[in-house]
Amino acid sequence: MITVRFHGRGGQGAFTAAKLLGEAVAMYGGKQALAFPSFGPERRGAPVLAFVKIDDTKIYDRSEVHTCDYVVVLDETLFNPAFFNDLSPHGRVILNTGNKELYAAYNSSQLFTVDASRIALEILGRPITNTAMLAALSGISDIVSVEALILALENYMNGAILEKNKQIIPAVIAALLT
Repeated sequence: MITVRFHGRGGQGAFTAAKLLGEAVAMYGGKQALAFPSFGPERRGAPVLAFVKIDDTKIYDRSEVHTCDYVVVLDETLFNPAFFNDLSPHGRVILNTGNKELYAAYNSSQLFTVDASRIALEILGRPITNTAMLAALSGISDIVSVEALILALENYMNGAILEKNKQIIPAVIAALLT
């Protein structure tokens, strides 16, 4: 089973990212997926978690994910070095940051950074980073293909917002290569 945990703040799209990932792998990737949030009565801006479990067979375990293959951090202020303790042996943390240099001391095979906020602001005009962080996950893993991600976006969005979100994906992939 592949496990992904998203850390974000209310309104940033962490649960939407989890749903899109689940849909992309289940409908277009030939896998089973379970996506669910963990939040209470928090308001916009409060920390939230979202989880995705992916497997070849039906998933019965609906518990929160503690040991993860991927930890995706949509908001840099939520980063915690303890996330590395939560990783499986080959796990990775993907962090949205414009300050890559601040994280140079961390293991570069475990920590991947991308300035998703900048890319989202340039393309969407708002710092909604969920699509950008999904693109980063696709770019560093084989969990979901870009094509499956785009198909899931097409089921969830439409019009100009869909087209802008589609533009985010190649921008993030290019940023990961630099």
